Amino acid sequence: MGDPQPARDWPRPSPWLVIIIAAWALFGLAASLWLVPQAWWWFAGAGIAAVALLDLLLLRLLPTPAARRELPEILPLGVEREVSLELRAPRRVRVDVHDLHPGAWFAKGLPRRMTLPRDRIIRFDYRLRPSERGNASFGRVQLVLHSPLRLWRQSRLAGESRTLRIFPNFAPLTHLALLSAEQASRMVGVHIKRRRGEGTDFHQMREYREGDSLRQIDWKASSRVGKLISREYQDEKNQQVILCVDTGRRMLARDGELSHFDRTLDAALVVSYLALRQGDAVGLFASGGERRWVAPQRGMGAIDTLLAQTYDLQPQPVATDFLAAATELSRRQRRRGLLIWVTNLRDEDSDDMLAAIRMLQSRHLVIVASLREHALDTAANSDVHELEDALRAGAAARYLQQRAAVHDALRRQRITVLDVTCEELPGALVERYLRVKREGLL
Repeated sequence: MGDPQPARDWPRPSPWLVIIIAAWALFGLAASLWLVPQAWWWFAGAGIAAVALLDLLLLRLLPTPAARRELPEILPLGVEREVSLELRAPRRVRVDVHDLHPGAWFAKGLPRRMTLPRDRIIRFDYRLRPSERGNASFGRVQLVLHSPLRLWRQSRLAGESRTLRIFPNFAPLTHLALLSAEQASRMVGVHIKRRRGEGTDFHQMREYREGDSLRQIDWKASSRVGKLISREYQDEKNQQVILCVDTGRRMLARDGELSHFDRTLDAALVVSYLALRQGDAVGLFASGGERRWVAPQRGMGAIDTLLAQTYDLQPQPVATDFLAAATELSRRQRRRGLLIWVTNLRDEDSDDMLAAIRMLQSRHLVIVASLREHALDTAANSDVHELEDALRAGAAARYLQQRAAVHDALRRQRITVLDVTCEELPGALVERYLRVKREGLL
């Protein structure tokens, strides 16, 4: 498809030409008052018009510089990246350069004014931070050419348009990939406590150590070698973890630049990566607004699948039907697994969520993470100086009290509920997942 924008705009007068015409108009005022001869004014006007038309002709004859943009096909959300632009002009020309990136993104280093020498490649970088996931369209590079006498400017387009994919923030995974599972867990604020020989999968035979339980002793092997031999076990590595993310209206809330849904996907990637490193299978179920299902997979290649399946997933301004979501999930996930459901619970959700989790608990282990907005904590704990401050603090405190009551109602039914902010979410989910592994709850 061709670019809908024309390659060239109509030339426009520069501020210098506007100033010259204004000065000529004042000169005409003086001529009308017979302060100077009127013929001078006419000669000045003719000279200005001739020079301006010549400069305009020279501008139109200037060839458009070539432009090339360098950036990856995939970018992580919310992470600044360098974008490189290369320009080359067949003739010396002064230009203002702007890259037509998505308008809502943060950009640093643009626009830039420079003089391009003849037949030399000029390269420079600017920084860009994506603010939305999904497919992003880059237009062509916009070049505003200045005429040789600086009396005219013309906007032209060079280079090619591009479409990129903006994924959830996978940047932390590149750091975790260089670390062991224990070191990676420490990076997100969790410490793996190794149990000695108390997993569910057989690992090896070894000599008895003080503290081993009697059920670990292999009596046949001990009788053959004449000393106590213990069986050592490791955590089972064929468990299944399903990340259940809410795509309803609650996840449209924002803390900073990113929505709760974006933060949830980032946290889900961290948990998924660590679970895959532990040998478990990881899947994803999205419900509420847009629905999506990624069946559990093992191996580090599953991260690529999760990224490809979620990069364009967006929350919708609709109410989430938790019971319908649980029914669909029960149908899709037959095998027992750990279900981590991330949402934002309100008091009106209590009955619906309770019924949904009871349905799932008949086969699965369910953990609910309920996201809490920073603004609520700030409003509830802020100093009160005026009536408006008191009303805001009181409303926030009442809301948090009702929210806590919902969580307590679920906990009384032996449902694990994590009340966390977006910043706390990755560490809380990893810690809970590792506890499930450590205690063999699956």
